[in-house]
Amino acid sequence: MKTRLIAALLASTALLNASAGVQAQPESTMSISNKDKTIALLTSIETGDQQAVGYINANQYVQHNLAVADGLAGFGELLQALPKGSAKVNVVRAFEDGDYVFTHTEYNFFGPKIGFDLFRFEQGKIVEHWDNLTVRSAQLNPSGHSQTDGITEINDRHKTEVNKALIANFVETVLVKGDYHKMAEFFDGDNYVQHNSVIADGLSGLTHAIEVMAEQGITMKYDKNHTVLGEGNFVLSISEGRLGDEPTAYYDLFRVENGKIAEHWDVMETIIPKEQWKNSNGKFGNL
Repeated sequence: MKTRLIAALLASTALLNASAGVQAQPESTMSISNKDKTIALLTSIETGDQQAVGYINANQYVQHNLAVADGLAGFGELLQALPKGSAKVNVVRAFEDGDYVFTHTEYNFFGPKIGFDLFRFEQGKIVEHWDNLTVRSAQLNPSGHSQTDGITEINDRHKTEVNKALIANFVETVLVKGDYHKMAEFFDGDNYVQHNSVIADGLSGLTHAIEVMAEQGITMKYDKNHTVLGEGNFVLSISEGRLGDEPTAYYDLFRVENGKIAEHWDVMETIIPKEQWKNSNGKFGNL
């Protein structure tokens, strides 16, 4: 199946290059939501679904995973490197915010991983991709949660902008500026579910983890928030900073309930040195 998908990628690239400037889209491409197109594209890594390749604009596809070359050719090269039959994809959560779709996914992709993917659409086609990946923890966290379990249902869509503003304020105030004494303002007491693989539930668990890191001389610094996206009660924040001595990308997904942070999932990824980049688009380019 992977071979057929790679062939479809190459054929799609050749066809679109030959017809540069033609903007018409197949009816099948336009009849489903951008969220469904994204899920189809991700699951095609496992299933080999060739139709999903058509959801990418081969002439404009910009890649921000620094370990992957730009364009459809880079995507095909990545698939070709996968051991045959090894890829597994389970999209746990998917959200849509304007021209953006972001997903929370379990992968077997050169080993078991957890990832967030962000896609930008133009005229119904994918034109840009960002992501953050980490190795899946073999253990549950101190409160018995995995990195992906928990609530998946989207509600309160009419509160999307209010919830995004809450998370933007939290990230800027607490994580970027380090005003930890204000942290309690964003939570409903200790009613907080944590999916970070080493932190326990509750504001108390988060506070304890910060204290332990400080005692061990481990610094977790957020320098800049690049974007906040959301749908209803779920909000994704994308930031950069440093974990210890390593430049780090932070993807934090929050669930908001009654104006307070109620649940949190995250993926932290070390940003590879520039001399190892396979594209020049930057980890946070255009965000």
